[in-house]
Amino acid sequence: MYINRFKDRKEAGILLSEKLKKYQDSDTIILAIPRGGISIGYEVAKRLNLPLDIILSKKIGHPLNKEFAIGAVTMDSTIIDEHPDIPKQYIDDQIIRLRKLLKEKYELYMGNRKPLDIKGKNVIVVDDGIATGNTLLASISMLRKRKPAKIIVAVPVLPSDAVETFKQQTDEFVYLIASNYFRGVGGFYDEFYQVEDEEVIQLLRITNPII
Repeated sequence: MYINRFKDRKEAGILLSEKLKKYQDSDTIILAIPRGGISIGYEVAKRLNLPLDIILSKKIGHPLNKEFAIGAVTMDSTIIDEHPDIPKQYIDDQIIRLRKLLKEKYELYMGNRKPLDIKGKNVIVVDDGIATGNTLLASISMLRKRKPAKIIVAVPVLPSDAVETFKQQTDEFVYLIASNYFRGVGGFYDEFYQVEDEEVIQLLRITNPII
């Protein structure tokens, strides 16, 4: 079936779960990237009967243009592009600041629950799409340190020129649309509303009643 856009994140999650059927009821954990990736992860986890957790990362913005990413940080991993003109102190300060924000966000979403142990298990990392991919690459780097059996990245849409990078950086890469005319992730959804924290918390509680 040829797909060139989605009604909403729910539909994208359902379609993605079809391509991940072989992982149903297996020793696999779904790791969703909040906030947009939670809606996708919820649908995949529900249909494949797998546990759902989150993985958090933030981009490090250039000091002169915060929207321009010079790297990305997770709670225990960092990726930095080479920028000799940027002071090391600026990068160090950003890493500390962003890690604090990530820790607070994790506690907001998950309460006191510890992240699921992924050692020796398959992990499927899901988001609602890939734009630059920097933060997702940082997340993959972090996950490798935790020694999963296999890292699978699954997304509904990304630019076609990013496919090869993710095939090389993962054990398996699953996607629905690779566009030559990428115009932002939201351009491939009829409905692409801002996912609020409350919705993230609600979906995680449905999937993880112990939270």
